[in-house]
Amino acid sequence: MGKSVGQAWVRVDGSVKATGQAIYIDDVTMPGMLYGKFLGSPYAHARIKSINLERAKALPGVRALVTGKDFPFLHGEAIINIPFLAIDKVRYVGDPVVAVAADDWDTAEAALELVEVEYEELPAVFDPEEALKPEATIIHEKLADYKSISAIKLVPGTNICQHYTAILGDVEQGFRQSDYIFEDRFTTPQMHHAAIEPHACIAQVDVRGRITIWGHNDAPHRARKEIAQSLGIAQAKVRVISGYVGGGYGGKGGLKSEGIAIPLAYHLKGRPVKVVFSREESFKTLTRLGCVIYLKTGVKRDGTLLARQIRIIWDTGAYAEKGPTVTLHGSMQAAGPYAIPNVDIEAFAVFTNKPMAGAMRGYGLPQVAFAHESQMDMIAEKLGMDPFALRMKNIVVEGSKVPTGQRLAAVGLKECLELVNRELAKDTEVSFAPGGEFYPEGRWVRGKGMGCTYKATKTPTVSSAYVKIDEDGSASIVSSTVEVGQGSHTILTQIVSEVLDIDRDAITMSFADTDVTPYDTSTTASRSTFHMGNAVRLAAEDAEVQLLAMAAPLFKTAPDDLQLSQGNVVGPDGRTLSFAKVLMAAFGAGAGAAILGKGVYTPKNILGLEDMGGDPLEAFSTLSVFHAYAAQGAEVLVDLDTGTVRVLRVVAADDVGKALNPVNCCQQLEGAISMGLGFCLTEEFIWDRGRLCNANLRDYPLATAWDSPRMKVFLVEEPHPQGPFGAKGVGEIANTTTAPAIANAIFNACGVRIRDLPMRPARVLGEIRARKTPGRG
Repeated sequence: MGKSVGQAWVRVDGSVKATGQAIYIDDVTMPGMLYGKFLGSPYAHARIKSINLERAKALPGVRALVTGKDFPFLHGEAIINIPFLAIDKVRYVGDPVVAVAADDWDTAEAALELVEVEYEELPAVFDPEEALKPEATIIHEKLADYKSISAIKLVPGTNICQHYTAILGDVEQGFRQSDYIFEDRFTTPQMHHAAIEPHACIAQVDVRGRITIWGHNDAPHRARKEIAQSLGIAQAKVRVISGYVGGGYGGKGGLKSEGIAIPLAYHLKGRPVKVVFSREESFKTLTRLGCVIYLKTGVKRDGTLLARQIRIIWDTGAYAEKGPTVTLHGSMQAAGPYAIPNVDIEAFAVFTNKPMAGAMRGYGLPQVAFAHESQMDMIAEKLGMDPFALRMKNIVVEGSKVPTGQRLAAVGLKECLELVNRELAKDTEVSFAPGGEFYPEGRWVRGKGMGCTYKATKTPTVSSAYVKIDEDGSASIVSSTVEVGQGSHTILTQIVSEVLDIDRDAITMSFADTDVTPYDTSTTASRSTFHMGNAVRLAAEDAEVQLLAMAAPLFKTAPDDLQLSQGNVVGPDGRTLSFAKVLMAAFGAGAGAAILGKGVYTPKNILGLEDMGGDPLEAFSTLSVFHAYAAQGAEVLVDLDTGTVRVLRVVAADDVGKALNPVNCCQQLEGAISMGLGFCLTEEFIWDRGRLCNANLRDYPLATAWDSPRMKVFLVEEPHPQGPFGAKGVGEIANTTTAPAIANAIFNACGVRIRDLPMRPARVLGEIRARKTPGRG
């Protein structure tokens, strides 16, 4: 371990948040600020025939009312198809139709009640498989007219906004050579991100038309581009500032509350407009993609996987948002972390008349991992093999080729699986579980299960950073990485502390501001530690080079003869000068000059591309600068009388490359397990013809601390040669294997296989009752 890297630092933002000093958007007030709200559609699919605003305009305190006709612009990241406000028709219940700015929240709410909208209801489609059919109602008639990035394959005249395919080997030949073929269908539902802080922002447009956004966007530079692109203005006329974020999990990217605040601010030149979504509005703003997965696998009698064919229908909701890129990312890894010589993947992202879906922790991996890891245990049962042995026989190793054609490097999956299997083999002595419930023998049965996966990161992307050494010897990190709760500010501070060998208390970290902080693609895809970590390391090393060059004449020696130690430059004879004294000597007393180190990182010489055809860097995210690997095991009790599942413990092992902060890594794993618990057992939306009936945290069944099992996590360190100090990303991969581990444990306990999430008691009990003689694990 280094002096700072590898140490279990307390988070640098921990005390500010714990004491309530952190300022979030809803804490902010500005002179002349107005308050914005929007009216959502009551219909899932309808044409807007007319809008009457006269009564609302007459209400005292109303300062602006805006419709889609007043602000007829589209925005989006993958596909530019999202209106700020519905223009001609609405496409889901809650689709924003009218925005209002008023002197206070109550007046804004009252004004919306006075707005009169006449609709012509249209046929709607809610099921993604139905939406895929040729005769389905078309949700976006002008699909062919939308601009999109090169990775998107639109199918005009349909509801398909992304069609992805990948082929490795000859899957039909693989099936012919197989002794057994397994065919299964799995489904996962849409989910809510449930961040504590709802979507919120403040927008202001000055008299020159320059837009400033204060918010919690996880990709300020990307948001800046999306705003400028949609309005046809220069990016220099847009400023995006991100401060403290009350949780994100993928839900705080793109334009959400910004899509309401910007049209209002444009009509109120100079006055800031605050928009804070209600919890119900946040529920309808963005969801995790639901999907239907068809999995066909051919295998030899000895357990060798020969072929896997995958067909996935992803439900992206009413608008594309990040759905098409989630489809790309999740689908290309849908065969699982296995060295299968023949793979055929086909996936579709389809529009439905439901709230739009996009990024959520794992970016498609939790959905597909549930499918391929459930089927792995089904194969093991048929072959009479131990599920662990089946996985070990087929897992990817160093140099394995995946369906994209890339070969893998720095693969730590074997150790992850071995650690989980070893720990899971121990029995848990349990008479009572959380809540003090007693589990009598006979009614409750116990089982164990496991799962594993791997995850790519968005590639190629760019991160830039400055590291400034000030005249007193302290350091400032200037970076656009957004602290969404993942601990990046702590990790980046540790890197600077390690390179410059200065105390943590002498280092500060900036918040993202597109006018000030240099470009970063996004705080997504588990990329920040790897990409921004490298950029900050390079910036710190650049600052170090400048500092040593300034110090060398003072020591009458070459820069290479000097080193840094505890905020000092140390000469070959042991003499020391503080950073401050070196700067003073270089610039003069009172000059106030500083050293500015610069670092830019974008992946070059990506490992594993040696036998890929053409120029793989022209592709969008079909390769990865690094892959993360993970395995989890679960032990459960199942109530045969009610179908209730109690998770006793979860064991997790993740290959983090190098744990720059072991405690932070463990916290990521534990938080991810909790999210995976809800994904597996409880969370789902209740619909009534497109109306979300449980859009609140009372009726939406999140897993809570009461449901939390015992957790034991292991950090596997298989260093990546291009990562900062060997590190990889960890935040999302940890969220991918909880559901299949629990599903496999349920089967081990009572012999029922659940193919549809969530595994609520009624669903489990139905499967138990369908069996004539329930088995016991």
